[in-house]
Amino acid sequence: MTNNEINLPAVVAEVSAAFQRYEQALISNDIAVLDALFWHDDRTVRLGAGENLYGIEAIRAFRAARPSVGLYRQLHNTVITTFGSDFAVCSTEFTRPGSERPGRQQQSWVRLPEGWRIVAAQVSLLGGQ
Repeated sequence: MTNNEINLPAVVAEVSAAFQRYEQALISNDIAVLDALFWHDDRTVRLGAGENLYGIEAIRAFRAARPSVGLYRQLHNTVITTFGSDFAVCSTEFTRPGSERPGRQQQSWVRLPEGWRIVAAQVSLLGGQ
């Protein structure tokens, strides 16, 4: 891969749109969209602030059981980097109203036949009150 294949403008635009769709679904608790944006496979991984989820079924069960209030967050320092036309990494920090603990999130996205999907995700909270 050459540097000319990193952050191709059309690919960055596609991934940015998928990332924003995910974020809107997350804060509005749109479980159907969240599910659609993850790869439906046993190899999908989501390492959360308090849970390690392996496989789409574990991720679905987590989403179904998660409280649907207090999900709004503000993003900071979002970086989207694409490699070629089929792989991207999205990294961001976030804060929630009323919380002293900033968080961070990183997702690996792959273009599959059905579109851009998250194949691995990590969410963590930094120390604080």
